[in-house]
Formats: sequence, C-alpha cells, structure tokens
Amino acid sequence: MNKRLSIPDEDAMVALGRRLAELCPMGVIFLEGDLGMGKTTLCRGILQGFGHQGAVKSPTYTLVEPYELADRQVYHFDLYRLSDPEELEYLGIRDYFDHQSLCLVEWPERGRGILPVPDLIVHLTLEGLGRQAEFEARSEIGQKVADTL
Repeated sequence: MNKRLSIPDEDAMVALGRRLAELCPMGVIFLEGDLGMGKTTLCRGILQGFGHQGAVKSPTYTLVEPYELADRQVYHFDLYRLSDPEELEYLGIRDYFDHQSLCLVEWPERGRGILPVPDLIVHLTLEGLGRQAEFEARSEIGQKVADTL
C-alpha cells in the first residue's frame, strides 16, 4: 500500500524533505512529477536535514551535483535533459550508487534500464494550491520510511 501526504506549501515540502533525511540517510530515492511540482524543493529539505546550509539548485545541465557533508555523501541527479539513458554510462553512474551515499534522482524515467532499483519513489502531483506526495516503497528501507511517515 502506498502512503499519501498533502503538502500545502513550499515550507511543508522542505519540512517533508528534512523528515526524509532523518528516515533515509542512505539509499536511492526517485523523485517523479511534472515540472514545477517541487522535486528540487524536496531535495533542498533533505539536504538541509543533513546540515547543508548553501543553495540547492537543480543540476539540469550537469546531470549531477555532489554534496560532501560532514558524515555522508549526497548526490542530486536531474535527468531532465538526458537524451539517451546510455549517456549515464559515460558519466560513470554506477560509481555513485555505492550503498554508502544517498542518491536523489529527478526524472528517473529518463535513465530507465541503467539506474538501479530505488528504495523509495516519491510521486509529486498538484493538489489544489499545494501538492500531494505519494510514496512507493521498493525495498525494506523504503518500506520503513513509508510506514513511518
């Protein structure tokens, strides 16, 4: 069973990200949703939950933005401009998914066939003036996160 939460505004999206940081310190999270649904805002909240205080922008042109934090490595991927999943092989994508980091992947459908199975998929959709977040667990870690939210 998937879990759903209403997210009324940007502050609530950031707060949800901070909560996800507490619950899922390592693994792979796919972030799905149309443009403007809050994927990068959610990433900002996750990074703030780990103590990051700088800016968080979507790595649309670089595909990945690494964040070396005090006790962990977080990789923020944005695959929106990816034209072929095979391009990820040239990026050395498999090296990022090492079970010792957290990988946040926006537009994961564009890397289909190359990306690993995620622990958790977060589907973001419009809900009135806010958003709805639906959580789909794909691993034991993901299930624990979804159950706790």
